Amino acid sequence: MSAPGPAPAPATPLATALARGPLILDGGLSNQLEAQGCELLDELWSARLLADEPRQIEAAHAAYVRAGAQVLITSSYQATYEGFDRRGVRRPEADALLRRSVELARLAAAGADREIWVAASVGPYGAMLADGSEYRGRYGLSVAELERFHRPRIETLAAAGPDVLALETVPDMDEARALLRAVEGCGVPVWLSYSVAGETTRAGQPLTDAFALAAEADQVIAVGVNCCEPHDADRAVEIATLATGKPVVVYPNSGEVWDAGTRSWRGRSTFSRDRVAAWRDAGARLIGGCCRVGPDRIAELAAVVGRHGAVGDEGGENR
Repeated sequence: MSAPGPAPAPATPLATALARGPLILDGGLSNQLEAQGCELLDELWSARLLADEPRQIEAAHAAYVRAGAQVLITSSYQATYEGFDRRGVRRPEADALLRRSVELARLAAAGADREIWVAASVGPYGAMLADGSEYRGRYGLSVAELERFHRPRIETLAAAGPDVLALETVPDMDEARALLRAVEGCGVPVWLSYSVAGETTRAGQPLTDAFALAAEADQVIAVGVNCCEPHDADRAVEIATLATGKPVVVYPNSGEVWDAGTRSWRGRSTFSRDRVAAWRDAGARLIGGCCRVGPDRIAELAAVVGRHGAVGDEGGENR
């Protein structure tokens, strides 16, 4: 018997689904891959596995499907032509690896008893540098230069047929402007998600201004934050709703802190299912987790959202 093929794209556009109520995103891909025994000490991070161990990526996506995720974010966050080139991977093969990131998510969705949407991850310029600068921004490049960097990868990912492009972990407004220009005409809706500290981008710009960049962009179907402290996400959801009126996407880290010196996580998790109702009531429609948030946490979020029902449903318990 042959293996099942990729799941077809959902019949319901993601924007339509968001209008009906909140959806559950997946969690951190890297921590699930590590839990599966994968070694990720590489500049390409999980993108290395697109070439070396693609079935591990499919298995990680499938773990989140089993946990209740309705949207899977691909392994292309750190997959760039420049990063692949440093590893001797030339353009035709890099094209295929980017397309594979979408295919693997579709494969993981095969057989699910619900619609599963695929978000093709477009990480920031700093992710390619692999030096932590995606948490600082201000790379010394112009908006035009950043647009030229992002456009080729965006075009390849868009052609692979995802349901949405996830412009994620964006540290400053200049890169957001570049990304919004780069996606014009690609034919795929997008969400724009900043990495934040308090009520500013990582580069220090007010979130009200940062979110407002996407307010009039019809292609942007959601705005929000990811890869930040859970408590920073609380206020950011409210600001994003007020600044744009669009559905909000929120998927923070666990709250633990990465120690680059020891290459280990320290502190305790502050990611709590109790925050979900507040995020939802403030306008969040895509809710999940980022670094160190695994399938067990996503299962908890799915249970909370399922119990509350869609936005506007007054049934269920109050929090």
